[in-house]
Amino acid sequence: MKIIITENEEKFDREGAVLFTRQALKKPDTTFALATGDTTRNIFALAAVMHNELKVDYSLCKTCNLDEYAGVAADDKRSCRYRINEVLLDKINIKKENTYVPDGLCSPPEKELEIFKKKIESFGGIDYLIMGIGSNGHIGFNEPGTPLDSSFRVAELSLETRKDKIKVFGSFDQTPKFGITMGIRDIMASREILLAAKGKSKAEVIRRIVHGDLSIDVPASAVRLHPSLTILADKEAASLL
Repeated sequence: MKIIITENEEKFDREGAVLFTRQALKKPDTTFALATGDTTRNIFALAAVMHNELKVDYSLCKTCNLDEYAGVAADDKRSCRYRINEVLLDKINIKKENTYVPDGLCSPPEKELEIFKKKIESFGGIDYLIMGIGSNGHIGFNEPGTPLDSSFRVAELSLETRKDKIKVFGSFDQTPKFGITMGIRDIMASREILLAAKGKSKAEVIRRIVHGDLSIDVPASAVRLHPSLTILADKEAASLL
């Protein structure tokens, strides 16, 4: 486990973008797994800037998203597909056929799970996964109580997660109740993981990942077993280490 602690949020975002860019330079055909959200948004935005400034080539890269909201269309501004396109994929020279986000409108959503699995297999597996973490310890849509050997699934979102998403969807009633997600086992199958956390609200869960026990109460605790894990945290998120 490697831990990088930055002095402030600005340096946090830049360090994340540097790590992302460095991976693309090191392995030009990298398969990335990406997570949308407040934690990673500026990391990806800065990576797009670095792409233009440094002429980083993403033409051989492939990407998949960790998750998508069930019942939300790809062209909905609140969807994971729309948001990752807006902040990163539309701004780098990646082939859209080499990008994948689960279809939130697949009915029933369980039909998308085999597609999800086969798409990652066709990409050769995940080389580099970058994700944030919920204050309750969820990764992807794997909420507390999720078995640590879980795989691709339709997951029910916790009350806490749905409350956190009010700022995206406008009201609690509009927040989705379910999401299509990679399981913890699938996340752990990535060759390298970058777990990013910023802000005081993430301090306790980061402490539990680094110093606590492996527990389904904190699904993200599983990543401490990964042989190539980097935790990127700002000073506030690392304040209890």
